[in-house]
Amino acid sequence: MKNFKILVFALILCLSSVSYAARVDTLQVPSVAMSKTYKAAVVLPNSYAKSKTAFPVMYLLHGAYGHFSDWLKNTPNKKLVQNLSDQYNIIIVMPEGETFSFYLDSPVNSGSQFETFITQEVIQKVDKTYRTISNRNGRVITGLSMGGHGALYLSTKHPDLFCAAGSMSGAVDMSTMLNRESSAQVVKLMQPVFGDKSDNSEMYAQYAVLGMLDKIKANKLPLIIDCGVDDFLIEPNRELHRRLVYNKVDHDYTERPGAHTWDYWENSLPFHVLFFNKILLKNQQVVKKS
Repeated sequence: MKNFKILVFALILCLSSVSYAARVDTLQVPSVAMSKTYKAAVVLPNSYAKSKTAFPVMYLLHGAYGHFSDWLKNTPNKKLVQNLSDQYNIIIVMPEGETFSFYLDSPVNSGSQFETFITQEVIQKVDKTYRTISNRNGRVITGLSMGGHGALYLSTKHPDLFCAAGSMSGAVDMSTMLNRESSAQVVKLMQPVFGDKSDNSEMYAQYAVLGMLDKIKANKLPLIIDCGVDDFLIEPNRELHRRLVYNKVDHDYTERPGAHTWDYWENSLPFHVLFFNKILLKNQQVVKKS
């Protein structure tokens, strides 16, 4: 009888934890720009179901070789994103960016238009589907590696959409990829984006965050940038930091122990959400816990 009571108690605890956990949706997002439908993972905090208010949104971009579900599958703590959504009462959207789009609108391929997809189609779909704060004051963006580039690139080009942006281990100078042993593979993977010029470093430079300092300075968006000291992308990130300092652009920059790994990004993401929460609080776009 005693063991039975323990079992029932454990079952109640289990059901309670499920009931009060953040909800994960898989949203179908039609892309008119690419004539294709892609998926996005959407994490809703537990408080969303019990509230009628609008919630702020964080867009969280995946890296190269990855897909929209990476942040839910690859962190050592599989509940990291859900826990942060609950902790900060924020909707977290993880859209598809394909394996090597770099969140650009390809100049040669109408089937790779991921700047348009994210900024026009994903955001519009999310705002129509959920109770969101559907203006820049309640919307932030960050990502890892390719997604770090994407978050800075998209927010710099579209400051009307976001009130803050971040980058974890960002590929802020994409030409760095051409200097590695895997450069031949990179050229092949980038052909859907840059076509025959995928081996031309000048083409990469045209889209690099590192070359967008004038626009970044003019926008005055709050930025959080970090990279591991053992990451192969540490030098481009240091150079971005130097240029931001030289141009007197306020930003939060951190180097931590770690490499280009999920262990590093799991440690990094909570700092980004905390940073964004302060911005959203300043904008009076934070949902208070009941």
